[in-house]
Amino acid sequence: MAEYQIKIVDAFTTERFAGNPCGVVTRADGLDDAQMQRIAREMNLSETAFVFPSKVATFKVRFFTPRAEIPLAGHPTIATMHALAEEGRIDLSGGSTRVTQELKAGVLPVDLARDADGLVRVTMTQAKPTFGAILERKPLAEALGLELADLRADVPPQVVSTGTQQAMVPLVSLDALRRVRPNLSRLGELESANGYFGTHVFALEAIQAPHRAHSRHFSAKGGIAEDPVTGSATGGMSAYLWKHGLLREPRYSVEQGHPIGRPGVVGVEVEADGAEPTTVRIAGNAITVLRGAIEA
Repeated sequence: MAEYQIKIVDAFTTERFAGNPCGVVTRADGLDDAQMQRIAREMNLSETAFVFPSKVATFKVRFFTPRAEIPLAGHPTIATMHALAEEGRIDLSGGSTRVTQELKAGVLPVDLARDADGLVRVTMTQAKPTFGAILERKPLAEALGLELADLRADVPPQVVSTGTQQAMVPLVSLDALRRVRPNLSRLGELESANGYFGTHVFALEAIQAPHRAHSRHFSAKGGIAEDPVTGSATGGMSAYLWKHGLLREPRYSVEQGHPIGRPGVVGVEVEADGAEPTTVRIAGNAITVLRGAIEA
């Protein structure tokens, strides 16, 4: 039995108990897969991150939901890099820096910058967007507790990945988004049948200006009833919006988490070659709300 330092960091916010909480074990050397999965289940957050030394990057990071490991995760990256900078393991004496993280999805860069108020903003480059299966609208509408007319008819639901396969489901309005009442069992069946990990539902309306969209996220496979503010899914959504011509702006922000009392904001950057998005970055701040130790 060994003891490991662990933090809970709220990502995509500068306010405690908002945004998306993530468990971060900043020195995970010695933990095996089963132990990490048990710790993630014990934390019972949407993800817990584990940091290791890497031979090919600045850090190696692995992400676990309460039920499974995933290859890439957005809000845990924001939380992890915040935690490492807080510990002085990322040098921000010059005001900004770039590090790399070795993930199951590959080696990807992360940029950090400290502003005049001392806040650290983390910008994560995600894997190159890929577009998968077109999904049927009616089964998704039923699983989300919506009418078929609540889903946009001009563009299809589709599986998109910037490191993790997720379903993108565009709705007609913010009102429809508020009325989502998911049947997680049915969503889980659709996830398994179509080979994706979570369901990202969004509308091109926002509660607060100047944000450009509002979203909600569910993952039966990951054991997540509703994920407050999602970075990887926001990346996939941004690629989807660009490809389908719904939002072709290189920089903007989106909001999430308000229906469950954990509001957060995700910054988005998109690069593209015509209609094809080539690079997606997501950005945000974070704040540590708990420091402790766990035995494993």
